[in-house]
Amino acid sequence: MTTSLLRSKVKKNQTWNAESVFSSAQAFDAEVKKLLEDLTPIKEFQGHLGDSLDTFIKAMDAIEKISQRAAKVQVYATMSSAVDTGNQQGAAMNGKAMSALAQVGAATSFVDPELLAIGETKLRQWLKDDLRMKLYEHYFNDLFRKQAHVRNAEVEELLGMLRDPFSSTRITTTMLANADFKFKPARNKNDKKIDLTQSTFDAILNGSDRKARQTAWENYNDKYLEHKNTLASNLTTSIKQNVFNMRARKFNSSLESTLFNGDVPVEMFHNLLTIFKKNLPLWHKYWKVRRKALGVKTLHPYDVWAPLTTKKHKVPFEKAVDYISEGLAPMGDEYVSVMRRGCLNDRWVDWAPNAGKRQGAFSTRVPQDTHPFVLMSYTDDIGSMSTLSHELGHSMHAHYASRAQPMFNYLYPSIIAETASNFNQAMTRAHLLKTNPDKYFQIALLEEAMDNFHRYFFIMPTLARFELETHQRIEKGQPLTADSMIELMADLFSEGFGGNMNLDRERVGITWGTFTTHLYIDYYTFQYAIGISAANAIAKRILEGMPNAAEDHINFLKAGSSQAPMDVFKIAGVDMTSTQPIEDAFEVLSSYIDRLEILTSK
Repeated sequence: MTTSLLRSKVKKNQTWNAESVFSSAQAFDAEVKKLLEDLTPIKEFQGHLGDSLDTFIKAMDAIEKISQRAAKVQVYATMSSAVDTGNQQGAAMNGKAMSALAQVGAATSFVDPELLAIGETKLRQWLKDDLRMKLYEHYFNDLFRKQAHVRNAEVEELLGMLRDPFSSTRITTTMLANADFKFKPARNKNDKKIDLTQSTFDAILNGSDRKARQTAWENYNDKYLEHKNTLASNLTTSIKQNVFNMRARKFNSSLESTLFNGDVPVEMFHNLLTIFKKNLPLWHKYWKVRRKALGVKTLHPYDVWAPLTTKKHKVPFEKAVDYISEGLAPMGDEYVSVMRRGCLNDRWVDWAPNAGKRQGAFSTRVPQDTHPFVLMSYTDDIGSMSTLSHELGHSMHAHYASRAQPMFNYLYPSIIAETASNFNQAMTRAHLLKTNPDKYFQIALLEEAMDNFHRYFFIMPTLARFELETHQRIEKGQPLTADSMIELMADLFSEGFGGNMNLDRERVGITWGTFTTHLYIDYYTFQYAIGISAANAIAKRILEGMPNAAEDHINFLKAGSSQAPMDVFKIAGVDMTSTQPIEDAFEVLSSYIDRLEILTSK
């Protein structure tokens, strides 16, 4: 029986540089204690922001510093718990960090209501009177845009204090799935056991052994089904929290509330789903191509990630860094050197697939004086290379934005975040498709592309449809149960499969339960599809040699949230208020399917 590597056995060069954030757990604890003590001077500014322009700037500087410190606390706690979710010290750190963040949020919650009370006229005058105030122009614009939905200082403080207890639903689900779930081993074609964990699941599904894929997929989803009622209760509670916040801030729907808060047009959500449904025949064609290429009579959900050839393409971590660096060469020496150094010298990436590691992959957002960090389980293949490229796109976004913007302008919204990551993948893929003509390598690259589009242009829009329906049911006072959510999810996937896939309704229907992060961030899923659309549009500008295209993208990364999201996209030369980038991305998808059909039919 193949078992996962124990965390204690992971080589140092495969771990991230947590000690660069805090030297020890004791140093972390000391900073949390000091952070909370230092909230008292912040509170002393309450009621005095309007005293003078200088007082306002001093207050904002103090809040900037405390916010940066709080971000470091959060990052370190996340790093400690994510690599080994069964580690109790890491779990305790996460609890301390969330509590500290909630207290920081509550202590600084007076700012927006107080500025609104000062009034737009006076604040606009401050902008004219002092160049130092230029930094806050977009902040003021956004504040008065949201004015009708900002409550008084007392209510805002209470809403800030709710951040900690409200976060428990996501944390509980994450701990249940990543720390408590013990999956029944998969079995390969020789009936030998294969250790099934959150960090090995994807690698098994990407393998050529169909029995291993089937048993891994079934055993994995069966564990979630075993706990379907707990998972349903948690997700329902999270949705009710979203609806509570929507009503507290006087919106008509949770969709409107979430997108308004991020300054995203509601039409963008509905346009995406309309275009997605219109293009479902593309996915139906892909399932047929995949079934034929695999040579199976019936396609099953566990065949979606199966390799289409028996040819193996081993891509060690260091080779992946080379490929990614070559693909991003058009971005310039600085971009590439920072990224390479982060991977090979500064230990940005924690990449060993050890036991207890959290599922999936992510990149942290951090203040200037720390690195961005990536968590993933690297398995020496093209899929892992693609994931690394994706997460490094996030990291480069964090690197540039954190050094160009103060904290309150650096934390770019999620509608923008998925652009930088998918851009890295598009550039790496384009380079390798152009420079490596080997048929089997081309097929493997196109499989990687389809895996990426499958996640962002099939799974995520399907989850977005599920989100909309479940939120609307709660808003109308209708009940949600595990079985009703399973039925809804199965119906949506059935439409997407178009009769070309065997539909195991229960196991497919529990898909919502396996997304222990995405569905706990309100209407986050559809933003992936927006990100991949913008990313392909930006990559096209650079690959076609448009003047200043690479510089435009770096300026996009540096912008953070210093402008409205749609204006930030325009810095990169893309108009996301138009549906054209989404339509164009589906054209890219169509071209990949056609190319794959030709290569696999020979």
